[in-house]
Amino acid sequence: MKILPDGQVVYSETELLELLYQRPDLDLKEITTANADFYRAAKHFHLPWTTKNINADSAIDPQWYKKYTNTWIMPEEYKNLDIAKWCLDQCKTDAERQRVGAELLLYQERNLFPLLQFLKYFVDTLRKNKVVWGVGRGSSVASYVLYLIGVHRINSMYYDLDIREFLK
Repeated sequence: MKILPDGQVVYSETELLELLYQRPDLDLKEITTANADFYRAAKHFHLPWTTKNINADSAIDPQWYKKYTNTWIMPEEYKNLDIAKWCLDQCKTDAERQRVGAELLLYQERNLFPLLQFLKYFVDTLRKNKVVWGVGRGSSVASYVLYLIGVHRINSMYYDLDIREFLK
């Protein structure tokens, strides 16, 4: 970050992304910039404040990707949520528990528990804000765990859908 003689603050693209990542609720009025780095970054990530008149190619620092690839922006309560226990607690029958247990092993093998935690947070946020989303489509409906979380409304056990269709 540097401050120009007129008092305007200039951030590098990496600094802006770092700032946005650390403070997802950031009021954009707090940021001023004398260059297009911020807008190139916003355009690259398809952020809503992207301006159409900036055509510069984004050159995001590869270290930024590496640092945040496996990190999800969500409250600590979701980061610390034992998603396996939560899913198993939603089960009402032994058949459901067996299906969930088998699916959770597949998710765990692929290191997807952080994704499940994020999806739980995302769905809870949609519900809290009364946002309507689709009933489900594609191979994701084969996952009973995603059904329990609320990602879709297709009971894969009822329709005898094989989880392997989703986790190919």
